[in-house]
Amino acid sequence: MMRWSIGIVTEAAEPEQGVQETLVELADGSNGKAIYYCEEGMKASLSPGDQVLVNTTAASLRLGTGGYHFIHSIIPSSNSASPVSYAEYDIRDENTSGHIMKMRYTPLQRSVLAAEEAASDYHPLFLEHLSLEGLPVLIGELHSMLPAVLCRLRQLEQKQGKKCKVAYIMTDGAALPLSFSRHVRLLKRLDWLAGTVTYGHAYGGDLETVNKYTALLAAKHVLQADIAVVLMGPGSVGTGTLLGFSGIETGELINAAAALHGKPILIPRMSFTDLRERHQGLSHHALTVLSKVALAEACVPLPKLSGVWMQRLHKQICEAGIEARHQLRWHEPLKAEEWDQALAAYPEPIYSMGRELHEDPCCLAGIGAAADEAWNAWQSLCHEG
Repeated sequence: MMRWSIGIVTEAAEPEQGVQETLVELADGSNGKAIYYCEEGMKASLSPGDQVLVNTTAASLRLGTGGYHFIHSIIPSSNSASPVSYAEYDIRDENTSGHIMKMRYTPLQRSVLAAEEAASDYHPLFLEHLSLEGLPVLIGELHSMLPAVLCRLRQLEQKQGKKCKVAYIMTDGAALPLSFSRHVRLLKRLDWLAGTVTYGHAYGGDLETVNKYTALLAAKHVLQADIAVVLMGPGSVGTGTLLGFSGIETGELINAAAALHGKPILIPRMSFTDLRERHQGLSHHALTVLSKVALAEACVPLPKLSGVWMQRLHKQICEAGIEARHQLRWHEPLKAEEWDQALAAYPEPIYSMGRELHEDPCCLAGIGAAADEAWNAWQSLCHEG
């Protein structure tokens, strides 16, 4: 939920280091403290008499924000509407009883009902179930991996006549609103997902959670997923440095899945089409995560390539010392016609790093190996059960 009001600035302190404290009179006649972020050179500071759009969500819920509202923007003086005529209004979702704030202390902060909090029907589960019970957790770096993984899992469903419930967990490492993802919207229309979870400051999932640990537990015990796929939304970031990339979160996710007794399976980022040498073969992002960030053992499915590509892959693995830290699982890559059949079920092209996936067979081979590994892990759990 987001609660808004038009207000009039009645007092305004001098800006200090990009922030300005003010007093505002709101449309209902009440007065309150409000914060305005006025980064130098980007926004003008406020003066008494300015009409402003105010986010009053947290203060209306009496949360611990110091009693501050947050000013989103100045309403131009040419706009003749008054605070009274605008009054207050809310943007509400289906359940507005939540008290967990996302995008905290910003003008766009919003309250959600987190699955873990006391007002949630699922609250008791997080007091009782603190294990993933071997749940296969596919962990990847690029959002484009999501539809490709689902295409392969669906192909396996059809071949073996078994229904696999797949949950998607979106991290807050890139885009924050789940609704921005064209792939998620399409996958939900196709009914290929058992549900979605957003954690941290990401929002808009079927379930909201506070962190990655409870997101994983929600996928297992609320959505009853057979396989969880954890990826950031669109918009990953890289800097060309060893540690400066958003996908480094995959190492943290490996640790979280292992700590909760799940089976972390890395979707390897691979390419022999990318012109950047650091991303050829097994991407330096994956090598860094596996050698420096992931403290727990992960399952790393890899395709059996041929010729110089296999030589390069073995060399990368050896130099990074990955085999001593993680479980490598080698898979025969799918034939091109098998991938064509799998992707044909998806009604839109899938692009990754500016290329259609079918233009980068090595990328597809890595994704296919991970999907197959997760499927096999799920089948093993079924047989054990």
